[in-house]
This record gives sequence, C-alpha cells and structure tokens, in this order.
Amino acid sequence: MTEPVTNALSIPPHDQQLPETGRTRHRRLREQGSLDRDVLDAILGAGFVCHLGVTVDGNLLVVPTVYGADSTTLYFHGSVASRSLVASPEATVCVTVTHVDGLVLARSVFEHSVNYRSAMVFGTPRLITDPDEKLAGLRCLTEQATPGQWDYARRPSRKELAATSLLALPLDEASVKIRTGAPDDGDSEDAQLGLWAGVLPLHTTWGELRPDPLLPPGIEAPAHLSQRAHTAMN
Repeated sequence: MTEPVTNALSIPPHDQQLPETGRTRHRRLREQGSLDRDVLDAILGAGFVCHLGVTVDGNLLVVPTVYGADSTTLYFHGSVASRSLVASPEATVCVTVTHVDGLVLARSVFEHSVNYRSAMVFGTPRLITDPDEKLAGLRCLTEQATPGQWDYARRPSRKELAATSLLALPLDEASVKIRTGAPDDGDSEDAQLGLWAGVLPLHTTWGELRPDPLLPPGIEAPAHLSQRAHTAMN
C-alpha cells in the first residue's frame, strides 16, 4: 500500500479535532471513523477530483469536478454548481473525496469489503469574486493536480479570470472514514471452508507523457512532469 501524497501546498499540522455534528456523527462502523484534522488533510491532499452533491432547479445532482485544498478551505469550480449557488447563495452542499486502496476478499460474499479512505465535507460555499483571492484559489487547485504547473504555464488573463467561477468551502464540518486490513471472518466458522481470503491492493500510477501532436520539435517536457511519470498517485 503506497503512502498518500501530500498537497503540493504545505499544510501545517492541526492541534484541534473535527467537531462532531448531526451530519458528521458516525452511526455505523464507528471504528472506521476519525476526528483527526490531519487525517482529513491527508485524504484531501491525496486527490484532486471530488464529487459535489448539490440541488439544481429542484433536482439533486452529484457533479465530478477538480478541487484543491489548503489548511482551512476546499476550492472547486464547475458551471452547474456555480449557476446553482449563485441563484441560491444559502445552498448547502456535500463534497466527497474517496480513494480505493483495495478489495477485501473474505471467505463469504457477505463479508467482502473495500479498503478505502474517504471524506465528506458539508457547508455553504462562497463564490469568490476578489481577483487576488481567485488567483490564490486557482493556484491551490492547479498545484494540487499538477505540482509545479502554476509556475510553468501561462497564468489566467483578466478576461479568463472573469469568466472563471471558483467556490470556497470551509473545512469546518467533515466526516472522515478509513478501512484498512484483512477480512473480518478469519475467526468465524467460514475459516474452516479452506478458501483463500485476503486483500487485492489497488495502486494508481501516472503513465508515460504523451506530447501534443501539434507540439513543435525541440520542446521537451518540464522536469516536474517528467519526474512524475510512472509514480504512484496516492
């Protein structure tokens, strides 16, 4: 099992725990829950795609979108979410990030499970309008997906910045769950069946860089991309 990568932006450790609310209280599998803010940061820092649960025109949508997170805020954008939240500024959303680490294959199908890390963040996002804050949020988002790319690529122009909707969600209310380890039926009656049981790990790695077909000859990939190829994602 590979260790989760950390956010490209340095996140200091937290002293406080996550508050337990009606939405974040672990009612099932409480042993898999965590109130550790550092665990939340590690889960958010290990990915860059989230699923945004939001109500649009009376319909519940779950929208996949790219995100970035620092020690206090989760930044994300998406035309559907932005349109909805501008119309309903008090709308509450749920943002979910999940990493699958392996299949837990037990002796019985009933005991099969998944090793995973997940976080659900609840709250009311704020539409960012200040240009400097928007640039900082977009840097956080870009560097989380591809560390080093913000300083390499062209920055957004004023026109592009004005056309970009970016939302900020505070990390004040979140539910964290993690499952690790072997199947739970090793000491059950099914252990006498003589069947193999264990974990099939899942590892995600970046592949070989594929240059744009229209790229002129002689332009080499920057080091931050070349060094990332074939490395573990999380």
